[in-house]
Amino acid sequence: MLHLNADGGIFEKARVLRSGMTEAEKILWNELKDRKLKGLKFRRQHPVLRYIGDFYCHEKRLIIEVDGGIHDQERTSEQDLNRTAELNRFGISVIRFRNEQVFNQLDQVLCEIVKHIESMASRNSPSPSGEGVGG
Repeated sequence: MLHLNADGGIFEKARVLRSGMTEAEKILWNELKDRKLKGLKFRRQHPVLRYIGDFYCHEKRLIIEVDGGIHDQERTSEQDLNRTAELNRFGISVIRFRNEQVFNQLDQVLCEIVKHIESMASRNSPSPSGEGVGG
């Protein structure tokens, strides 16, 4: 498991968040759990660094966030950008969806996740010379 030195307190907070998931998170979790999406294992409310990702796939180093209206506020939006930048520096990508997208366009959300995963794979696959693409 990748925690990148997450402190002990964050694990308790993650446990609390798992028991109080939003409706949108519950809907998306139902599609991600038990390796339903591309056979990948996702964890919900998983600590990484000093953050808790809504859904985390260690194999793909991917965090999926489901955002409500609070993320429209300037301060929260700025925190989201900083958080994503910090996670990116550790090789973890973050994709975000709005609650409304999960409620109204679930198939599209799942397709976007798959597209993102496939684009990650193509960026990380070796070129014919044996060197990584985009190196």
